[in-house]
Amino acid sequence: MRSRARGFTVCFAVCVLVCVPAWVKAQETRADEIAAQQARKAAELKPYQPGTAERWVTKTHRNLIELPSGVYPYFGSVYSGGGFTLGAGYRDYYGDRTHVDLKGLYSIENYKLIEVSTDSWGQSHGRLDLHGRFGWRDATQVAFYGIGNETPAERSAFRMKQGYFGGDLALRPGKYSMFGAGVMYEDFTMESGSGSDPSIEEVHTPETAPGLGVNPKYMHSWVSAGIDSRPAAGYARRGGLYEVRYLNYADQDHTYTFDRVEGEVVQHIPILRETWVISLHGLVKTTLDDNDNVPYFLMPALGSGRTLRAYPSWRFRDRQSLLMSGEFRWIPNRLGLDMALFYDTGKVAHQWDDLSFRGLKSDVGIGVRFHTPLATPLRIEVAKGSEGFNLVFSANAAF
Repeated sequence: MRSRARGFTVCFAVCVLVCVPAWVKAQETRADEIAAQQARKAAELKPYQPGTAERWVTKTHRNLIELPSGVYPYFGSVYSGGGFTLGAGYRDYYGDRTHVDLKGLYSIENYKLIEVSTDSWGQSHGRLDLHGRFGWRDATQVAFYGIGNETPAERSAFRMKQGYFGGDLALRPGKYSMFGAGVMYEDFTMESGSGSDPSIEEVHTPETAPGLGVNPKYMHSWVSAGIDSRPAAGYARRGGLYEVRYLNYADQDHTYTFDRVEGEVVQHIPILRETWVISLHGLVKTTLDDNDNVPYFLMPALGSGRTLRAYPSWRFRDRQSLLMSGEFRWIPNRLGLDMALFYDTGKVAHQWDDLSFRGLKSDVGIGVRFHTPLATPLRIEVAKGSEGFNLVFSANAAF
């Protein structure tokens, strides 16, 4: 037994002496191969080259969104219902994050806008934004269907010329809290509408269109307070907005002075790391005093690419309005493309007590949005309501 154990020990020692050097050599050879592969990969490395879509989004964001200097294309709306617009602006910086801006817009419906503004962003350690502006707009054929939630689909039109100047500020004392205030002088001149629709004075009277025939001048002031946890107002997949606004329209002739309160809620609920998003929106507007005279063209309204999207701009007007919207959004391309299914519902009413959930107008639709991290330069949607289909082109987020 001892000789057998001694023989086994000798054999084991021989195996160790033979195999261990071979194993060590194999490991060294394997390490040399890995090092050689890494050297070859390092030699083949090139700087990261973004794809076409990423380069387009980055360039658009830099040149159009991040406060460009000099001449730039300008996308926006002269006034809801004006149709496709062409515009340009010129911006010149004269201080730290402070610039003067001249811009103009012209639409296919002959709507026009010229505005000069000055803006100072992120003052007081990023907590304060200051804005001042004066301008003139001409909306040549604004739609008017009547007052109330059950008006006929036949429209008339009016022309609205508005000169304005004033300023406002936005203050963010905390991470999410925000306050705003502003004052604007607004001079309205109302004329007969152009286009193929009958002009408003041919169809309506001051009883069916309050304020018909007047040209009021207002000192328009407002204050607001709220909480905003969205990354940006122009595009967001998470966070929310909870805001209350008080507006006073002081008529210089004291005839059409009125006060309005608005409440707005926006909440984005991301799912699976923002692969999908449920977005909810609510907006209510109310005229405070039932005895105040509110001209027809300043009444709360529903119907547009940002309210009831299946209905034309200004389809429903009255002294009170309620809007609720929901979207299910999915993100096929995080760099610049969202798609959404949406549902809108709402109504207008003459009295606050009539602003219930009965008799709501509604629509459903589908849309695509081309966006940057901070804004939505293009939104295309198709919506279906009780009066048919409507195609929406917009340069703003729905909410």
